Amino acid sequence: MSEIDESRAPLLDHLIELRRRLLMCIAALVIAFAIAFYFSESIFAFLVQPLLAAGQGTVIYTEIFEAFFVQVKVAFFAAMMIAFPVIANQLWQFVAPGLYRKERRALLPFLLATPMLFILGAAMAYYVAIPMALHFLLGFDGVVGGVKREALPAIGNYLSFIMQFLFGFGLSFLLPVLLMLLERAGIVTRKQLVSARRYAIVGAFAIAAVLTPPDIGSQLLLAIPLCILYEAALIGIWFTERRRAREVEELEAE
Repeated sequence: MSEIDESRAPLLDHLIELRRRLLMCIAALVIAFAIAFYFSESIFAFLVQPLLAAGQGTVIYTEIFEAFFVQVKVAFFAAMMIAFPVIANQLWQFVAPGLYRKERRALLPFLLATPMLFILGAAMAYYVAIPMALHFLLGFDGVVGGVKREALPAIGNYLSFIMQFLFGFGLSFLLPVLLMLLERAGIVTRKQLVSARRYAIVGAFAIAAVLTPPDIGSQLLLAIPLCILYEAALIGIWFTERRRAREVEELEAE
């Protein structure tokens, strides 16, 4: 009897298990949200540091509820990141019984690499890309035609701006995981990815143009790492292909 046959369960059992996992995910998110909302001002103080470093010491809000909703959004974004390990673990616990042992060994590294790559991308956005973008965008202050032009960023707009960077860079850095999963699923091959390299480079710069301000520095800060990550994915796929080939040879030898 196969591993999957041994783990089979009636549909109702699967639905009950799914409901239990979803409830645990929701509970983790609610608890994380409550904690994050309590510390939302401190979290926003951390997010606003690049703006302070760029010489802008004031943010405004023009709607009565804007400041409150910004705190809610900050708490929600923070809660998603805090609860992600729990959510990912519950998803894995639900899916893993339906996989072969080899499939579980193959997917687990991708699951572990996802948060690390996302954090790496978000850190690059926070410490490098956002300060450079703010330096460029706030450089338009001054007198134009006898009129003083001064930046007064709204608190909600600034949050949207910085979250666009953090999530844009974080998700973009998941490119190797996506490509290796597609190759593992048989949707693409390494040869196809190698032949599509030039299109990938164009796509990287197109993504950078959408997610970053119009200055070339910010765009290069995203486009170049995307190209490097694409090459890293090709190298990773090459290693996995060699390992699979050795496993096939060993099976044939037996």
